[in-house]
Amino acid sequence: MSTYAHKKGFGATIWDYLTTVDHKKIGILYLMAGGFFFLVGGLEALFIRVQLAVPNNDFVSAGLYNEILTMHGTTMIFLAAMPLIFAFMNAAVPLQIGARDVAFPFLNSLGFWLFFFGGVFLNCSWFLGGAPDAGWTSYASLTMEAHTHGVDFYILGLQISGIGTLIGGINFLVTIVNMRAPGMTYMRMPLFTWSSFVTSALILFAFPALTVGLFLLMFDRLFGANFFDVAAGGNTIIWEHLFWIFGHPEVYILILPAFGIFSEIFATFSRKRLFGYSSMVFATVLIGFLGFMVWAHHMFTVGMGPIANAIFAVATMAIAVPTGIKIFNWLFTMWGGNIKFTTPMLYAVAFIPSFVAGGVTGIMNAVAAADYQYHDSYFVVAHFHYVIVGGVVLALLAGTHYYWPKMFGTLLNETLGKITFWLFLIGFHLTFFIQHFLGLMGMPRRVFTYLPNQGWETGNLISSIGAFFMGIAVIILLINVVMTQVKNVRVGNDPWGDGRSLEWAIPSPPPFYNFKQLPLVRGLDPFWIEKMEGKTEMTPAEPLGDIHMPNPSFLPVTISFGLFVAAFGALYHVDGKDWALPVLFVGMGITLISMLLRSVKDDHGFHIHKEDFENEDKGGRA
Repeated sequence: MSTYAHKKGFGATIWDYLTTVDHKKIGILYLMAGGFFFLVGGLEALFIRVQLAVPNNDFVSAGLYNEILTMHGTTMIFLAAMPLIFAFMNAAVPLQIGARDVAFPFLNSLGFWLFFFGGVFLNCSWFLGGAPDAGWTSYASLTMEAHTHGVDFYILGLQISGIGTLIGGINFLVTIVNMRAPGMTYMRMPLFTWSSFVTSALILFAFPALTVGLFLLMFDRLFGANFFDVAAGGNTIIWEHLFWIFGHPEVYILILPAFGIFSEIFATFSRKRLFGYSSMVFATVLIGFLGFMVWAHHMFTVGMGPIANAIFAVATMAIAVPTGIKIFNWLFTMWGGNIKFTTPMLYAVAFIPSFVAGGVTGIMNAVAAADYQYHDSYFVVAHFHYVIVGGVVLALLAGTHYYWPKMFGTLLNETLGKITFWLFLIGFHLTFFIQHFLGLMGMPRRVFTYLPNQGWETGNLISSIGAFFMGIAVIILLINVVMTQVKNVRVGNDPWGDGRSLEWAIPSPPPFYNFKQLPLVRGLDPFWIEKMEGKTEMTPAEPLGDIHMPNPSFLPVTISFGLFVAAFGALYHVDGKDWALPVLFVGMGITLISMLLRSVKDDHGFHIHKEDFENEDKGGRA
């Protein structure tokens, strides 16, 4: 935390974070909350692997296994990977484009608190009658049969969280379009900003499909509508379409920012401009565009027919082309570079073969006829974990090490970082590589146990051992974080020494206004251009003047909390509880009154006057 936070005392610091609208603090909130849910999802994964380590295991019951499996997938995708991506978007994107904040700081805070309360609501299901148990995709044929409230927690929790994500996506779109510094044209934006831009567009178009699907499912579950009830004329396959129209772009919502993080890391630690910048930009846009044309490859076995299957198979294979362009450009960036094998660079180098393996098995799954064999087997589990863990999680770990000094002003220990890297990488491949063969040997996914003498014992044992390697790696990372923050050794603007983009031109952590004067961007890698001319900071694009900044607000917390309360009322209203309807109205009342207060309160923010800069603590309120 900043020196400013230490001066104010612990209670004041908590209040500071509860009311902040500063993108850098919101990035830290996303990092902490997403990191917490990542630990929860990781524990659920370890329970799964303990249960499957040996045949006929009774570590958990079949019903509890379904709950753990469902919550592992849901938590990792919606409550860990997504917010951790938003953590780095908040921490880096406004700095990379030379902005003082995001376009809508209040909405930025609201987006975080909606995600947080949605995630807490979902996890309350563990203590209130059982977690959702219909798989992370919650296919309607299973959810309509569910007799506990677990699925209702899933529906309402993801609705609240999803609104927060949608708000965040729109906010970053507007920020990148409208708030770039003078000279920062689209084709001078860093690759991480570009990938965040395309990701935000994907969120804008993909999340409404999930929202609609959950809305219809909520009406089926809570009010007896019949959208998905086959016996009453509904259609369960429509849920699959709605879910995967969201669900496949979601993969690219996660992986494109990962590509962006790695693009920054390859250029920084190869001490070279990123090879083929414009082709990388167009590949990013093309991946985003094609991502909406492939959703039904998850549904080759539902009976759409050969023509639909063929169309979606071809579209799926087409997406490999822009991805391949990116892989070769990263390799060519390293080619002839003066490479420094820091912890982030190790993750970046390991990412290439790991992700290529996930991509190759994706092409195998894209062959519709072959997919009839792979479908619902552990081969598919191995494939998507190679994409998500071998792509997204490696990027999140790399990004944590890379952007930590910019976010907190301290540098994580490199030795511990490398130990974490090797343990995690070995554990990852041990866990998931063998699962390809388990799948090809006939092991179906989502089974909670299996009989001996089917040839699956060794593979499952190796897989479970690998999972514990990853668990140990994460524990070492946590030790690294605590040690680094306790020692609190401060670093300068450009701790890696090779920063190329604008965020490395200002102090670490940045002052709350980011830039005293907006920088003048004279080309791609603007800070590198200045450094090559012997300068240590950016050329300003404006004279020193007053800066307008937004006021902090507690209303995002109350708006989100109101929906959290109202969701309990909606959930228990079905049971005929007398208190449910009043709770629903109280919750909605809290939200609506908070929104009303926001609309009537005259909040024009505040000004920092140019003469105040001399007295401002440079590390303050970061």
